[in-house]
Amino acid sequence: MTLNDEQPRLSRRGFLAAGAGALAAGAVVGGWTPAFAVPAGSSGSLGSLGSLGSSGPVAPLPTPPNFPPGIALFQQAYQNWSKEIMLDATWVCSPKSADDVVTLVNWAHENGYKVRPRGAMHGWTPLTVVKGSNVEKVILADTMTHLNDVTVHPDGSPATVTAGAGASIEAIVTELQEHGLGWANLPAPGVLSIGGALAVNAHGAALPAEGEETLPGHTFGSLSNLVTELTAVVWDGSKYALKTYRRNDPKITPMLTNLGRCFLTSVTMQAGPNVRQRCQSFTDITWQELFAPKGTSGRTFESFVAASGRAEAIWYPFTEKPWMKVWSNSPTKPDGASGSLGSLGSLGSLAGKPPQSREVTGPYNYVFSDNLPEPLTDMIGAINAGNPSIAAQFGPAMYEITKLGLAATNSSDIWGWSKDVQFYIKATTLRLTEGGGAVVTSRANIATVIHDFTQWFNERIEFYRAKGQYPLNGPVEIRCCGLDRPEDVKVDSAGPPTISATRERPDHPDWDVAIWLNVLGVPGTPGMFEFYQEMEQWMRSHYNNNAATFRPEWSKGWAFGPDPYTDEDIVKNKMRATYMDGVPADENWDTARARYNEIDPHRVFSNDFMDQLLP
Repeated sequence: MTLNDEQPRLSRRGFLAAGAGALAAGAVVGGWTPAFAVPAGSSGSLGSLGSLGSSGPVAPLPTPPNFPPGIALFQQAYQNWSKEIMLDATWVCSPKSADDVVTLVNWAHENGYKVRPRGAMHGWTPLTVVKGSNVEKVILADTMTHLNDVTVHPDGSPATVTAGAGASIEAIVTELQEHGLGWANLPAPGVLSIGGALAVNAHGAALPAEGEETLPGHTFGSLSNLVTELTAVVWDGSKYALKTYRRNDPKITPMLTNLGRCFLTSVTMQAGPNVRQRCQSFTDITWQELFAPKGTSGRTFESFVAASGRAEAIWYPFTEKPWMKVWSNSPTKPDGASGSLGSLGSLGSLAGKPPQSREVTGPYNYVFSDNLPEPLTDMIGAINAGNPSIAAQFGPAMYEITKLGLAATNSSDIWGWSKDVQFYIKATTLRLTEGGGAVVTSRANIATVIHDFTQWFNERIEFYRAKGQYPLNGPVEIRCCGLDRPEDVKVDSAGPPTISATRERPDHPDWDVAIWLNVLGVPGTPGMFEFYQEMEQWMRSHYNNNAATFRPEWSKGWAFGPDPYTDEDIVKNKMRATYMDGVPADENWDTARARYNEIDPHRVFSNDFMDQLLP
């Protein structure tokens, strides 16, 4: 394979802009629109590219030797969701089948290369590639272009769906809906590949209301708990080969949440009856009322969860009233003042009319949050240009846009199928850095956990503002979901996902909920990572007792030091301890690590960061 200097030359700016522009252009069901790709054998123009943040030339990546014929290979820019991991060029290939993946992995093993599965790149962590790392001998395997088939088996017991690792969650639940099926607990971005979602035990913002039974086939835990069978590429003693594991096989449990330490090619997951849901938005509740202590009367987060179970608060900085979203099952469209939330569900008059749900027939119904007006993007530019105090105006501006946008689009009260009211984050949504994690506790502690955190957060933000510092400028996001209960799995099961953040603690059977506390910020904000470090240390200390424990959200920011993922004590010790405490000795962090090394002893599915986290 030789470099072709006769191909049109592409400037560094054009190459990066093409990649970034394609990501910003949005996603389609089944995969992201690819960034600009330079095919292997025609990449001579890459020699003119400057590296990120520099003006000098960058030599082309060495062409992989004897690359398997029939698998498309090209160079392509890489960036994660927050654009904090950006590489001018990486080697990317598009296997067309699971057998192609096997061929690719055996070639990589024989030639000293790493293979990292690549999905939607909607994540923050260096689980795919590491910021600033040498990627000359790394191949990113694009799963979303071809490995995206979806087949529903509606007549099984339970009903299931089989999907390629690159099928998007939106594509899967869209197909499930055609058969009257769905999932109860969906992440907000439908673009996620199912392989990527399972790697980090993706979840939604759903709990059952008080007294509500979980419908057969559903779970209020993570998507990982829905898996009934998977196929992966594993070492068989002499080569890498495909192997299928059922949920009753003890070897499957570490693979259900795997951080990309193995390569899934397909997965089968159970499903339950699809439901119609209503989503009501509130922007008139003060944060002091919403996040009040346990047992307080009024429109509190605790009361919304009791009535509906499904709730999310988005609290913009330096504002008094969060954007509160509440979902409730509603078989028929609510009209007038009707609704399952009773007095809690009253939105008051809208333009002088009683509240009435608007039926929606597709997802992503908050267009005002996906296409920000120029004054707001100008504020982001000012923050990046060294004026972080703009945060004091940025949060209130976001709140006003949300309040006015809900009214202008008649989106304060919407009703439709579950996916159409639960998916709301698109590729064009504002891309922010995120830190925080999950507090695993009992449902009775929801109000206490949220009250303590919001009081701490407000005090610290005001403390820094008094000093003229603005380390955080994005919203606080608060959600709850259930844990990965074994009774939700409707096939014989060997146990829960081993290193899922939503795994139950057998020594605390009363713990039945994960409370997700996340704080967002504009990338590059001065002092942001230091604030995240302070917050993470406080959360690890405060939620570490007989009432609660703290776990990372695998896809977000954690182990904050000078940068995220750099606190060696957390990466090498405390993460392990999180999955050693209170769980069986034969199903913990060490047994999961041993399992990954068994199925991939040559560490083809690893990188420098993974070698520290899971040596």
